[in-house]
Amino acid sequence: MGHVNVVYQLLQASLAQRLLLLVPLVLVLMLLLHLASRSRRGSNEKQQRRPKHIPPPSPPGLPIIGHLHLVGDLPHVSLRSLAAKHGGLMLLRFGTVPNLVVSSSRAALLIMQTHDHAFASRPASKISNTLVYGSSDIAFSPYGDHWRQLRRLVTTHLFTVKKVNSYRLSRLEEVIFNTSFFR
Repeated sequence: MGHVNVVYQLLQASLAQRLLLLVPLVLVLMLLLHLASRSRRGSNEKQQRRPKHIPPPSPPGLPIIGHLHLVGDLPHVSLRSLAAKHGGLMLLRFGTVPNLVVSSSRAALLIMQTHDHAFASRPASKISNTLVYGSSDIAFSPYGDHWRQLRRLVTTHLFTVKKVNSYRLSRLEEVIFNTSFFR
């Protein structure tokens, strides 16, 4: 009988009142559709969605800042104590960026020999994509052919001895200007 009352109220109400009554109904309907679509998925799909690689151990973190609260004034001491608890290889999130922390020299050597290309690249950032035209400059571009070509151009044309010496006075003026604030 409650359904009939809601329909009758919708017919009798003004436009603002109709919208106020329809919003909760639409939200409830969307929630029911979402729950129904989730219940249709079988347990086989959950087994197929298991990650292929198990991440390294990680201490408990906070939602927004991740593990920043665990790093104190002396980061090397904090990371050493975390490595003693969680092992020489651990995953820490600083903000939303995941970082692999390697504390043992043997693991670091293995990682840098076998996975050096994966760790040579920079993390993708929406801000850098927006500000510098899709991360196409040397500072923000990911490691690859494009970055190697940019590096080759910079080292052969900008960082030659002649060019570096020609900008000596400009660099000196900038240093004097920037340090004048601290005097």
